[in-house]
Amino acid sequence: MTAAMATTAIDNERAEAIRWIQDQMADYGLTIEELAAAGCFDPPPPPPPPPAPVCYRNAEGLTWDGQGELPDWLGRAVNAGQSVEFYLVG
Repeated sequence: MTAAMATTAIDNERAEAIRWIQDQMADYGLTIEELAAAGCFDPPPPPPPPPAPVCYRNAEGLTWDGQGELPDWLGRAVNAGQSVEFYLVG
């Protein structure tokens, strides 16, 4: 498929989507103002932040990113005499 053909296909899909939206608005008696009031044109929310990298992992696959309090599984291991560094990833 050439670039021109791809552009034409995208333009056709876009035109079809616009016609569908216009049909739906006509069928339900919707106006642009009503759609705007319903938040249809609000920008999307920002994506969630990426998960923190895993810094510690045990044999069961439980993980901790090193932020905040020690998780229960790591606290129990430390209380039993194991070092935190034993679970360090990498």
